[in-house]
Amino acid sequence: MWQRIQTAVSLIYPPRCLGCGDLTETDFGLCGSCWRETPFIGGVVCESCGVPLPGMADGHRIECDDCMAAPRPWREGRSALLYDGKARSLILALKHGDRPELARPAARWLARAGQDLFRDGMLVAPVPLHWSRLLKRRYNQSALLAQHLGKEVGLEVCPDLLLRCRKTPVLDGKTAVERAETLKNAIIAHPRRKTHLYGRDILLVDDVMTSGATLAACARVCLASGASHIFVLTLARVAKDS
Repeated sequence: MWQRIQTAVSLIYPPRCLGCGDLTETDFGLCGSCWRETPFIGGVVCESCGVPLPGMADGHRIECDDCMAAPRPWREGRSALLYDGKARSLILALKHGDRPELARPAARWLARAGQDLFRDGMLVAPVPLHWSRLLKRRYNQSALLAQHLGKEVGLEVCPDLLLRCRKTPVLDGKTAVERAETLKNAIIAHPRRKTHLYGRDILLVDDVMTSGATLAACARVCLASGASHIFVLTLARVAKDS
């Protein structure tokens, strides 16, 4: 009976591509054309921020110039996609286009990209939104990604581990010093969730990493609250050459 119901549903609502809406073979997938236009990150990457790098792995830690010049306050970081092409369209649809269903397949991409980061007992937490932006969007896209990722890899998720207590302007165009000053005291640990942080590895999840300033602010709050090690995982990474 259940198989008949599924068959009927698939006839009425056939699987469609997440990117363009064309028919596909499976739910929550991309057609061949959109897959080719979606820049998944693979090969050698910076172990701190996940940006792809030329060359081959040599058994030693590899970092990009930016991460060597300004060390990150977290241990390792990865991203699933470059913020370009079809990936940019998908993320904008998730973030501003009222497409929360995109978080489910995106979490699978995150799980694949972050497979080297996961630790036993790790706690997954999203980068928080200010309540005013949450009210406008109706959901925090990073929290949706974190929740689906937790189910995908079997890790505990705390969607309100961190709070954005002050609304901050867009960071585009600001220098590193200006970004840090803008985010100063804007993010705090939830007063009733601090006990979840102490002595644990924390995986911070966000949709896009540009400079990493917001993730750095979140990481510092976690460390100041007693977390052991911080890791970051983002759906996409803005690269200088993208």
